[in-house]
Amino acid sequence: MQDEKPGRLVDEGPRIADIDFSGYRMRIATDRYHSQDYARREREALWLRIWQVAGRCDDIPEPGDWFEYRLFDQSWIVVRGRDGEARGFVNACRHRGNAFCEGRGHAARFTCPYHNWSYGLDGKLLAVARPDFDGTLEDFVGAKEELGLLEVPVETFAGFIFLNPDRNAAPLSEFLGEAMELMAPYRIEDMIPYGLNVPEAIDCNWKVIMDAFQEGYHIQGVHPELVAAMDESQERYRFCGDHSVATAPFGSSNLEGSSLEKQVAAIHSLPATFPAVADCLPRFDELLEGHRNADGAMPSVTDIPLRTLLQQAMRESWEAKGLDVSGLTDNQLSDNHFWILFPNFFLTIHAGEGTLIMAYPHESGDPNRCYWLVQNLQWFPPEERAANRTPLTEVREGEHFPYFLALEQDYEQMQNQQRGLRNTAQPYLTLTRQEVRLAHYHASIASWVEGAGREG
Repeated sequence: MQDEKPGRLVDEGPRIADIDFSGYRMRIATDRYHSQDYARREREALWLRIWQVAGRCDDIPEPGDWFEYRLFDQSWIVVRGRDGEARGFVNACRHRGNAFCEGRGHAARFTCPYHNWSYGLDGKLLAVARPDFDGTLEDFVGAKEELGLLEVPVETFAGFIFLNPDRNAAPLSEFLGEAMELMAPYRIEDMIPYGLNVPEAIDCNWKVIMDAFQEGYHIQGVHPELVAAMDESQERYRFCGDHSVATAPFGSSNLEGSSLEKQVAAIHSLPATFPAVADCLPRFDELLEGHRNADGAMPSVTDIPLRTLLQQAMRESWEAKGLDVSGLTDNQLSDNHFWILFPNFFLTIHAGEGTLIMAYPHESGDPNRCYWLVQNLQWFPPEERAANRTPLTEVREGEHFPYFLALEQDYEQMQNQQRGLRNTAQPYLTLTRQEVRLAHYHASIASWVEGAGREG
């Protein structure tokens, strides 16, 4: 039943007119985007205390697989243990603090190359070199349990590995809350990076990226070719603690009054942005043909439920390929849900595929620069995943990867915005009601960095 599926909470969420704005600040101080002092406060109060995506579970598929996760000048090792669990450790030997891992790899144990102290995949200290030196053996035996690698919280959800630098952090389930239930039916853990998997440095603050993907207000100016496919005036919202999701129905009033041919063409254009939709279009065309009158003519466009036909075709297509979409509402099949998992995870998703964008501060600490990661995610049957998985595309500092049109437009726009935000004569930016998610998001920023909460 539709009303029993978690996605109905978004399908039935409030529109802008139903939201109480009294608790939101609609002016955001611009120094959040360029101030060195604010960046330092973010580092200590936010980034070193919060759950964040460090990688994907399939980055370390086998016991002994590991990768390094860096943030600013901090470094951690994420490793798959012999018991199959993912764990995280500070990348520093307990002897003299040597960082002993860089990049990614596979190991049966970790051995520091400085003095050959070695650690198990569970972080326990296994051995030290020459323990016969001056009583070192006695010291080692007595302190062995205390000298393992320093562990940090690591948990997994939806195929992602989350790490928290705060060793006393509350569980991930407490942090994500309701978002876990709402996202689970998509089966994101069974999707793989496909076609686009690019990390790149970009000349803007990391929050400029997160802001850009929380509103459709800019579509008319930056992405005019998407106007027919998204109607931001019909967006619905749901707020889950610091996280949020919005959805806008495909087409909707943007296509009202258009001919049948134009509306069908808009549906056929979807694979330009969402490639997997192409697989359902033959079935969609069959269902459409089934509406012809006895004389072979098509009824009026108002008499053909195109959204319903698209949703039916998508459900049948995915089920035929083996993806369980039983937990998704009809709208989740055809309409994009735009997720923000605070602080730096954006995912636009519908059945079977999505686009993931994450933003991280630049290792230099320069608030006018950051890194972003762009991944297309797509579901494939298990036996096809290894062959279709797209590895990370290395982009050197100062170089640029050419994205598809919409992302290329965003890439340029975000850097232009940062140039404007650096003007100290402009003390704040002003939000419209259509940008309610930004107001919610920046209230969360304030609650972590400034201790200000959402009120006031």
